[in-house]
Order: sequence, then structure tokens, then C-alpha cells
Amino acid sequence: MQKPNSIHIPKATRYQNAAIDYYMGLTGSSYLHYGYWEVIPSIGEELTLTHLRTAQVAYTTKLFSFIPEEIKTVLDVGCGIGGNAKLLAERGLSVEGLAPDAVQKERFLQNTNGKIPFYLTRFEDFSATYNYDLVLCSESSQYIAVDDLAEGAARLLSNGSYLLIADMMRLNAEYKEGIFSNCHVTSELKNALEKAGFKLIKSEDISRSVVPTIDLCLNNFRTFGITTFKYIADVVKIAVPPLYTLGNWAVKRWLDKPIAEGLAAREIFDKHLCYQIQLWQLSTKI
Repeated sequence: MQKPNSIHIPKATRYQNAAIDYYMGLTGSSYLHYGYWEVIPSIGEELTLTHLRTAQVAYTTKLFSFIPEEIKTVLDVGCGIGGNAKLLAERGLSVEGLAPDAVQKERFLQNTNGKIPFYLTRFEDFSATYNYDLVLCSESSQYIAVDDLAEGAARLLSNGSYLLIADMMRLNAEYKEGIFSNCHVTSELKNALEKAGFKLIKSEDISRSVVPTIDLCLNNFRTFGITTFKYIADVVKIAVPPLYTLGNWAVKRWLDKPIAEGLAAREIFDKHLCYQIQLWQLSTKI
């Protein structure tokens, strides 16, 4: 195992990481994924954290339904804090987790009681002495360049083995800047995987069952985040007027645009993106 190098993290990815931290604090969940709302909420229906937690459990059921019965060994790439890995292990599969984040490693080992191996490294730097039956990328493919993802997965799999991807993807290749711009373009991902010897076995667009989570997070941010921020600003304005003036300038200078973009996340998703689960099979070893 190679020691991971210092990683340059693009701005879009840093925005996504900040959103993940907010998401974890909001849900208190052992999952980092968006969930799968089996019943699509009606317009105006209240979205609650209880509904979200139900959706997160449903997501794992949906995701695991794509795993072929013959699978025995899984590499969970970008494994987060261990929610999926723990459930896979409980189903009798041999699972290993991988992520370059030391904080996630600590949470992963806690949530899995140290019973599931964890590799603190980037996927691009990872090597193994054996092949897996399935490489799982649940909301982690967007952090790996398409060629690195395709070639790396092919390297870790045997002929006939599988790559399972569940993630946001860009339908519009012209959307190149913003909070979701690190997501792969569907056509580019397809081309890279086919070039590496993969064949698409099964695919499903679950966008409609994912977007309620975006709506829930935005609703909570508007209700609690912005309100709290305004309260703190008002207190600072009363107590330390010069600090308020400086802070107000800094917010307008650096934060107005990303906050506005974050609040428009649902509109951006509807216009440019989708959420797909794709099962690929390696048919030609490169």
C-alpha cells in the first residue's frame, strides 16, 4: 500500500465536503448518502429528518438490489463512515473500505467496531495483491477522474466482476462551474468505462427519489442556518460595530455567491444533473 500524497482539492469538491459536514450534523446518521424516498412527497408536504432516515435505509436496500448474488468480496471506495460497509458485512460479504480522509477513518472504525479493514488512501494510489468481485462507488465516483476510475476498477477486478456506481452525474456537459461541477458527465463516464473493457448491465435513474433530500436540507438551512447567522450578525453589530462592518464586507466579498448558489441547488440539479445507479461488468481485462 502506497502512502497517500498531499491532495489538491478543487473548490467544487471543497463545497461538496462542506455540504457533507452540514449534512452529517443535520442528520446524525451513519450514512453520508442522499437516501431514496420510496414515496415521493407531495408539493407542500413537510419533510422531516425521520422521513430522511427512512429514505437512507431504503437507499441501501435499493443499492444492494443491484449487487449480483454471486458476489463475495467488495471494495467500498469512498466508504464514508461505514454505513454501507457494515450492512454488507452483516449480509455475509467480505468488505474492505477505502477513503483518503482520516476523520472518516476514525468514524468508520468506530461504526464497524474495527472489524472491517480500512485503507487510508486515494483510490488512484491504491493497489491490492488480489482482485475483488465488486468495486462499489456510492457517491464517491465524482471525486475520481473518469479515466482513473475506469482503469483503477479494471485493475482491481477479474474478468466477469463488477463495478457498481451510484452518484449524481451531469447530463449537461456545458455546466462546468459551481457546486455540482465535479460530478461526471454521463457520456464521458460511459466512454471511459467502455474503453476500459466494461459493459453496462443495469442502470436506473432515481433522481425523483433523491431530490427530496436536497429540498429538506435547503429548508433546514433557510430556517435554522440563515436565521442563526442573522442573529449572530445582529448581536455582533450591537456589541462590536467595527467587527460587524468587517464581517459584512467579507460576506459580500466571498460568501454571497456560494450561498446563493447553494440555495439554488435544487434548480441547478433539475437543470443540469441526474442521479443514477449503474452496474458495469468487466468483460475484457485491459
